[in-house]
Amino acid sequence: MRLFFMTLAFAGAAAAQPAEFRIVQAKAVQWQPIPNGQGAQSALIAGNPSQPGTYVIRVKFPPHVMDRPHHHSRDRHVTVLQGRWVAGTGPDFAPDKAQVLTAGSYMFHPAGGVHWDGSNSDETVIVQIIGEGPVTSADVDPALASWVKLPG
Repeated sequence: MRLFFMTLAFAGAAAAQPAEFRIVQAKAVQWQPIPNGQGAQSALIAGNPSQPGTYVIRVKFPPHVMDRPHHHSRDRHVTVLQGRWVAGTGPDFAPDKAQVLTAGSYMFHPAGGVHWDGSNSDETVIVQIIGEGPVTSADVDPALASWVKLPG
């Protein structure tokens, strides 16, 4: 009986603070160029990666554009929305050895996990990333450009 009342109390508290719905239509996504990103773009869908709380961003990789090995300070969840995304782990950038993930696929990036990813085909790739802020990113080798255009 006690569990029943606790459940009711919890349900009542949750109902007292309704969340606001938010819709972002695909045509309303505001893409911004990534500095020195070889044409890659990002879009902030919700939240803010530099602030506390959940954020949602999208990254658009043009054909044959990838980022070099890097890592993030917090976990990230990546879903492929469009195209043939390739991803590898570890400090050695080897696009020919990357794992191929098609639209609908998911990859978990643990905090501190070194990885690199992008498009190594003629397709544009779009991924959606969900995480908790604040988050930082760091290149494994800051002497190299963060983004690279592969031969097509």
